[in-house]
Amino acid sequence: MTAARVAKDHLKAFVERIERLEEEKKALADDIRDVYAEAKANGFDTKALREVIRLRKIDVEERKEQEAILETYLQALGMLAEAA
Repeated sequence: MTAARVAKDHLKAFVERIERLEEEKKALADDIRDVYAEAKANGFDTKALREVIRLRKIDVEERKEQEAILETYLQALGMLAEAA
């Protein structure tokens, strides 16, 4: 078998693997979209749900730091209700 033939076979295998994974990724994206639609049909706010999912991916300490910075910015802009 020539080097060119081996390279061609490897390339074809990579392309086919990527195509298969892309199909799986699309199927998963469709499944996720269906779950969000189901949540919405049950009265859940999907924007808030997406934010919860995003926050759960973040390390607790990093999330606390981000929340503290956001609170500081909102306070500086007068966007937080004053504590009574």
